[in-house]
Amino acid sequence: MLRSSACAGTMLRASRFCRSLAALRRDRRGVASIEFALCAGFLSVAVLNAADVSIYLFQRMQVETATEMGAQAAWKTCDVNSLPATTNCAGLTAAVTRAVQGTTLGSRITLQTGSPSEGYYCVNSSNTLQFMNDVSTAKPADCSAAGTPGNQPGDYVWIRTTFTYAPLFPGITIANAFAGPITRTAMMRLG
Repeated sequence: MLRSSACAGTMLRASRFCRSLAALRRDRRGVASIEFALCAGFLSVAVLNAADVSIYLFQRMQVETATEMGAQAAWKTCDVNSLPATTNCAGLTAAVTRAVQGTTLGSRITLQTGSPSEGYYCVNSSNTLQFMNDVSTAKPADCSAAGTPGNQPGDYVWIRTTFTYAPLFPGITIANAFAGPITRTAMMRLG
């Protein structure tokens, strides 16, 4: 007799469990919030990626602009009659540094070691610039070495900058692939 009541109790509990499970399957309350939580997670990651990539692209454009501003500052600061500028223009490096750090990146963008640098270049027969020699040696008389003897070599200054990019959301976004320095180079003919 004791056995049959234990079996009956077990069957009663199993029956209640089955009814509860069936009721739970029919209950649709909270499904929308679960779906929203799943979708919101994916959307959040997409928004964080868009933000980080946008910040990277903006800062890369700022580095490009700053580098070009540095080259223009070299042209504006140094008189054509006092070339080569790296040796005869006293305020060259200071003017280039001020110009380079004139963007929203400020002092976080820096000149690379050896910048500004200067050299003599000629346009060759393929219509591209060809390095002739450094300004520490005498300026070539013409562009014979480049295959265009009728041309005169030009004095060009190179500005090289660097900026260390750090993602806003490291480890979450694809911007980790961009982490590291952004370097840019600009060239300007001085004379």
